[in-house]
Amino acid sequence: MADIFELFKKISTGTDAVKGKPEYLVVGLGNPGSEYERTRHNAGFMAVDRISERCSCSVKQSKFKALIGSTTIAGHTVLLMKPQTYMNLSGEAVKECASFYQIPAENIIVISDDICQDVGRMRIRKSGSAGGQKGLANIITHIGTDAVPRIRLGVGKKPTPEYDLSSWVLSRFSDEDMKLIIPRLDDTFESVKLIIEGKLEEAMGKFNGKK
Repeated sequence: MADIFELFKKISTGTDAVKGKPEYLVVGLGNPGSEYERTRHNAGFMAVDRISERCSCSVKQSKFKALIGSTTIAGHTVLLMKPQTYMNLSGEAVKECASFYQIPAENIIVISDDICQDVGRMRIRKSGSAGGQKGLANIITHIGTDAVPRIRLGVGKKPTPEYDLSSWVLSRFSDEDMKLIIPRLDDTFESVKLIIEGKLEEAMGKFNGKK
């Protein structure tokens, strides 16, 4: 009976089995594997997981070197993606998917961690450099433009200048950090919705620097 109820839920929400060609691609960056769960570098994965919960869809289909799921946001067909190539090669999955569905760069929304911001802050930009984020840099290289909307989630600066960067981004959020970042995951969904509605400037004004 549980399966029947779940089926009715999916039919009523209309978000788990979306028909039609995706118009937007929302990419959360991170590293696959349980050993990387709740690490700072996986903030993008966490955001996509929260978006999928809000949309009552799953991101479990394996395709384009990634896990993907299709949903509807603001009346548009959206593909949610978690690349499984590891962070530094994220562009391979994005390029393959975007080319297959002919999704333009301005309709690719990338969500990643940002070590230049305190935990619980976020920054939205329409385009620009990767700012040292290697996954985003790889995406820019593969699609050939930096005109990619991006949402950067603050994960905190290194404790000291000498602290190894790799060790820092692969460290897990503390319980206190999680209390700060969880509200931003919901804000990420709202930001994506505004961007898809063509209100990127509004999203920037509403969420940039919010804590």
